[in-house]
Amino acid sequence: MAKGYWIGHITVKDPEAYERYKSANAVPFQKYGGRFIVRGGRFECPVGKTRERHVVIEFDSFDTALACYHSPEYREAQKHQANSSENDIIIIEGT
Repeated sequence: MAKGYWIGHITVKDPEAYERYKSANAVPFQKYGGRFIVRGGRFECPVGKTRERHVVIEFDSFDTALACYHSPEYREAQKHQANSSENDIIIIEGT
């Protein structure tokens, strides 16, 4: 079965609030089996625009990745995210 992934590109505006978001999002990621493949680290952007932080989270399936994003637990975490950062997130099926 194909895996599901969240790919996020983030600019942190309020580091303290972002830490609260990270703590809160651990609940849905654990519940839905999300595993961080990339969480920060060095990067280079040879083409296009970028943000300062990047994450890739793997789930057992695309449907599980979507379910996590739309879950009440993640909605609760997003209350901390809204003012803490600017995000571009895609949910994608992969191998």
